[in-house]
Amino acid sequence: MTPPSSPGAGSRATRAGPAPLRGNDTTRPRILRVAGPLVEIVCPASVAMHDLVVLGAARLPGEVVAIHGETATVQAYEYTGGLAPGHLAEPQGHPLSVRLAPDLLGGVYDGLLRPLLGAGDLLMAGKPSAAPELRHWAFTPQVADGARVTAGDVLGEIGASVPLRLLVPPGHSGEVTRVAAAGEHSVDAVLAVVAGHEVRMAQSWPVRRVRPVAERLPADLPLNTGQRAVDLLFPVARGSTVAVPGGFGTGKTMLLQQIAKWCDADVIVYVGCGERGNEMADVIEELTELTDPRTGGSLADRTVTIANTSNMPMMAREASVHTGATVAEYFRDMGLDVVLIADSTSRWAEALREFASRMGELPAEEGYPAGLASQLAAFYERAAAVRTLGGATGSVTVIGAVSPPGGDRTEPVTAHTERFVRCLWSLDRDLAYARHYPAVSWAESFSRDAAALAIAHARAGDPEWAVRRRRVALLLAEADRLADLVELVGITALPSRERVSVLAGRLLRESLIQQNALSPADAYSAPEKTAALVEAVLTVIDRCLELVDSGAQADAVEAVDFTPLLRAREAAGPGETAPVAAARDTVLARLKEAA
Repeated sequence: MTPPSSPGAGSRATRAGPAPLRGNDTTRPRILRVAGPLVEIVCPASVAMHDLVVLGAARLPGEVVAIHGETATVQAYEYTGGLAPGHLAEPQGHPLSVRLAPDLLGGVYDGLLRPLLGAGDLLMAGKPSAAPELRHWAFTPQVADGARVTAGDVLGEIGASVPLRLLVPPGHSGEVTRVAAAGEHSVDAVLAVVAGHEVRMAQSWPVRRVRPVAERLPADLPLNTGQRAVDLLFPVARGSTVAVPGGFGTGKTMLLQQIAKWCDADVIVYVGCGERGNEMADVIEELTELTDPRTGGSLADRTVTIANTSNMPMMAREASVHTGATVAEYFRDMGLDVVLIADSTSRWAEALREFASRMGELPAEEGYPAGLASQLAAFYERAAAVRTLGGATGSVTVIGAVSPPGGDRTEPVTAHTERFVRCLWSLDRDLAYARHYPAVSWAESFSRDAAALAIAHARAGDPEWAVRRRRVALLLAEADRLADLVELVGITALPSRERVSVLAGRLLRESLIQQNALSPADAYSAPEKTAALVEAVLTVIDRCLELVDSGAQADAVEAVDFTPLLRAREAAGPGETAPVAAARDTVLARLKEAA
């Protein structure tokens, strides 16, 4: 057939390459139907579920999600404009997999873990990304030729911003017949040979297959985030799960960015799933500029950023959360504590809903697929504190943002997510609009890890942690209960003790729970500073209650200048306690004068 002499810029021949197959060449797999990201193909009997397929001349990646006889349904991960029935489809014979290597640290990738460096402003269909920078890493062998090893054993140490190890891959064991000498090596160099299997720093792993471990351990060690509202009231354990629901403008992204920057995990995997590109740009820029308090280098050096923003291919969102979990498990197996942040799972669920609609599945609640709950559960189940195959301990903590439309927490994604997570940090619109950061609602949030973490704090020498937490929670609840009465009858109509309870709620909110994410002194609060602030505020509140119980007028107590206490969180550095104690003593002296 004679091709068109001068195809236009938007013609099918220009966008998709060769024309559909014609004549007798019907034995090769080919496309039958295209409906957005849904592509149906004729496939051989060897094709299996979740196999990778490349489509058309542009070799667009896709994944088999359904098989009906000789027809397979493929979920395409690129824009399918220009694909047509008859174009070639090439099954690759293996599941969708990603390349795992030390050079992931500090990089920015799309939902399929392809480098975005040099990809341009937009990720274009079929456009190859820039090749990753060829880096060499220091390798120090830990075994000798002839040693017998099993899966997960350490073959050597890799020099990086975090302690990385070269491990025997899962499923392999035997005698080490060769190990590379100490020195600089590329990630694709063969560093060891175990029972005939070549071991490199870089490896491939299917994104939907959970990496094996020796044992799942109880999640009973705290993950310090540096955010007082979280660490004090709704703490999370290493290897646990958190959901952060909140409507538009409540500060979800800001809170997650702060946790990514300040939590005491070894590696951060940040997945921007369907969020705005400018927000992801801010995350990447700030991580590059911030100094890592552990190493003195850039914080980005221990961060893996997966950016699948709202202008990128929709179905790549569905793969991005599994890609992030696979990367997190890769570093966990080296004995590291990893935090996986997904912002947001609602955009991921929207991609599931759109594709299910194109497949003709019967819709469940609000049009989401009937398997939404099981898919959410499967994602959050990848969080765990574990003993690795090599005997080390590591963890993956999953923190997922949820964006309920209109702030409706009864919608399916939020409701199902709350069933599967251990902690809930619900963001309150009124607090956010009052410029109270973080806008974590102490009335609607919870932490199922608190009891186990109280024991951990007691073992670490702080047996009063649980007592302080309970006291703060009760005072905040009492202040909220009285707030409605104050609006009806006014503060002066309340008894003196209740007026002090209202004052206590204000002191707790403004001097302890509230935090300034833009302040060098208050963006991060070390555990010792948080404990000092809690002790100072509770001591002042107790003194106020003692005064009114002894007959002092509530007006006199309320007239005391509490400014030093309110400003203590800004006056003290991230780990300082002396300025907090000084502010407490100043306020106690003023209360003594008021008495």
